[in-house]
Amino acid sequence: MPLGRLLIAAGLVLVAAGLLVTFAPFKLGRLPGDIYIHGKNSSFYFPLTTCILLSALLSLMMWLLRK
Repeated sequence: MPLGRLLIAAGLVLVAAGLLVTFAPFKLGRLPGDIYIHGKNSSFYFPLTTCILLSALLSLMMWLLRK
């Protein structure tokens, strides 16, 4: 695949993902398994489950595109 087509495809995927995140009826984040620690003056949030879910979805998409 030429570089120009690859960049256009990547741009379209990013636009679609942005629209999905913006207008979807569901929101990613604060899933069970995400680590959230709240202290007196600070807080720490690590979206572990969200990262695993996004990784699995991206891996599935890449596998389907290569097939």
